[in-house]
Amino acid sequence: MNTLDRLETTLRVRGGSRLEGSVQTHGAKNAALPIMAAALLAKGKVTLHRVPRITDVSVMWSLLEALGARLRYEGNGTVVIDAANVASHRAPYTLVRKLAASFDLVGPLLGRFGRAEVPLPGGCVLGTRATDMHELAFRALGADVKNAHGYLIATAKRKRLRGADVEFRMPSVGATKNAMLAAVQADGTTTLHNVAMEPEVVDLANFMNAMGAKIRGAGTDTIAIDGVDELRGVEYTIIPDRIVTGTLLLCGAATRGDVTVRDCNPEHLHTITLKLAECGVTTTQGKDWVRVQADAVKGGTDILTAPYPGFPTDLQPQIVSFFTTCPGTSVVEESIFNARFSYVNELARMGADVRVAMESNTALIKGVSSLSGAPVEAPDIRAGAALVVAGLAAQGETEIIGLEYIDRGYERLEELLSALGGQVQRSTGITPFSEPTGLFETSAYPTTRVRASEK
Repeated sequence: MNTLDRLETTLRVRGGSRLEGSVQTHGAKNAALPIMAAALLAKGKVTLHRVPRITDVSVMWSLLEALGARLRYEGNGTVVIDAANVASHRAPYTLVRKLAASFDLVGPLLGRFGRAEVPLPGGCVLGTRATDMHELAFRALGADVKNAHGYLIATAKRKRLRGADVEFRMPSVGATKNAMLAAVQADGTTTLHNVAMEPEVVDLANFMNAMGAKIRGAGTDTIAIDGVDELRGVEYTIIPDRIVTGTLLLCGAATRGDVTVRDCNPEHLHTITLKLAECGVTTTQGKDWVRVQADAVKGGTDILTAPYPGFPTDLQPQIVSFFTTCPGTSVVEESIFNARFSYVNELARMGADVRVAMESNTALIKGVSSLSGAPVEAPDIRAGAALVVAGLAAQGETEIIGLEYIDRGYERLEELLSALGGQVQRSTGITPFSEPTGLFETSAYPTTRVRASEK
């Protein structure tokens, strides 16, 4: 039997259990991926700790291998990357189509080789993924940029890029990261205005500074970068995943439970704990933990997703699932992605009352007395997590098809929830992860390889 024929794609959730206890979150997906891409710029080996064992990391691993890098998994979330032998500036479409974050490769390839050829972004279908702000930054830094045959092709006009002032029309995480990655070895100083302030952007800047970069202002709306001649290898630990932490807290709240998430950064979770408190959930926190106690939920609240420090779009589906269990009416307006409410029909199958006004990209949620288990399908990573939240709160069993999406962003989610008393298990089949032998393996892409002709 072909390996792909044996993949587990279903998660079974039996609701009705109140989640209680504490669990540890893992490293941030949205920090690990650009940091892995940035390792292409290092003149020595890069050792990364707390790399999450998820499918998206597996795809980035394979992309780096396809470009010529050597990677080794040392266990316990530690990955070693040696990019000394990278000689290709062209990323293969067969892998890029699976991962939007693969577009993070444009900046380091352009900075290292003076040329980058990367297919336009793939990954989850959440709405328009414009590349115009990326292109604006590359052109300002002295590159010719064109789109041809589904690829973005950027070519430096001279040997090295040059520093520039770049003003983004809106804060974009992807464009901010790519501009930083391209500018870090450019001649002179680059100043980026109206940039994204997400913790994952700060983590990327901290990582590159540890390699010898000179980046100032990450975490504010203006970042200044003094170009350097060389970046060295480094050992670095990735920040905790705030979206996974938020998801676990919402699972606790939806089941009226008492859940503590450890080894997280409470400062990155202010908006989610604030909104839970508005609903009557008691939230407490320490230096590296957050606790929710949800036995006195009084109602829902209103949400507007926004760039950090606003409410994260990647927690929008999960909090909508929680709102379906709250008395009264809640309103959620999505301002980042124009197709993020694709999961609402699946919640309706479970008895949820959610109405979406497409013209305003707003959802009106009326709490119901009880959700009921049903077969549903996950259309993307965070929507899949939202169905898990709803399934835990529902009566009966929920079968979630599309576990491969959840595996893209959550490491062994069923084990974390089981440790809290949830009844969650994968369908029968192979285990979700096996120890990699040379390749960072996960269930959805166990041995993602690229033929030589595709490199």
